[in-house]
Amino acid sequence: MTNLIFYTVTILIWGSTWLAIKYQLGTVDPMLSVAYRFALAALILLCWCLVNRLPMRYSRQDHLFMVLQGVLLFALNYLFFYLAELHITSGLTAVVFSMIVIMNLINGNLFLKTPVEMQVLAGGGLGLAGLILLFWPELAEFDLSDRGFYGLLLCVLATYLASLGNIVSARNQQNRLPVVQTNAYGMSYGALFMMLMAWFAQAPLSLDVSPAYLGALVYLALFGSVIAFGCYLTLIGRVGAGRAAYVTLLFPVVALGISTVAEGYQWNLTAFAGLLLILGGNAMAMLRPKRRGLKGKTY
Repeated sequence: MTNLIFYTVTILIWGSTWLAIKYQLGTVDPMLSVAYRFALAALILLCWCLVNRLPMRYSRQDHLFMVLQGVLLFALNYLFFYLAELHITSGLTAVVFSMIVIMNLINGNLFLKTPVEMQVLAGGGLGLAGLILLFWPELAEFDLSDRGFYGLLLCVLATYLASLGNIVSARNQQNRLPVVQTNAYGMSYGALFMMLMAWFAQAPLSLDVSPAYLGALVYLALFGSVIAFGCYLTLIGRVGAGRAAYVTLLFPVVALGISTVAEGYQWNLTAFAGLLLILGGNAMAMLRPKRRGLKGKTY
């Protein structure tokens, strides 16, 4: 029952954060927006740890893995998602992110030696076919300068980085590093990394004080980062990175529904078929294979 609550909370929150990101684009450099978001989220978590007197002392090796988790999961992948939403709708971004189900299972096998069944590869094939259908207008008029295709590439890169961050989180939890403290440090390191990137890139230091930007910032930091990531990464520790990513089967539907109303996303039969293939492929990858025989072999 607890896992179901974690799933539901993550789906509803992350289904809406993609649109909230739109309100952070325009005035402030995306690197700074990501830094502000996770700096605020880290501050909230660090205060929580202090008030509850949670242990905060960890080894140098533990901190190195927290840095890696922060850079992958709370910095670079979000930077590329923010940049992608300059070119495509928030709903499409969320749909591409659903491919993290396949990536988590494959990366889990590569780095954590978790088994991958043939149905995962079949599901990945369906998902790829769905992406082609969903982005067919951009692919049919292939042009390296095309905004939609460029946005797709950014989304795929961001999703892969997020998947690597998931694997690092799974590794950290396997080594008994608690989710709250790991997130607090990881978000701190991620925010610092983004600030350093902005400094090296000579991005103008600015802050949009409009209600829309600040409201989105607070929502993304508190709900999208502190609460949703806490639920999601706890699921990774409980059920594994591949099956925790089951949330991505449902929140793209929430995100596209919101995008249809708020951004005027136009549906057609090809796009709808593409969405069904992506969700169906991910569902196939998530199904546990049937086990037969006394030795429990998978057929």
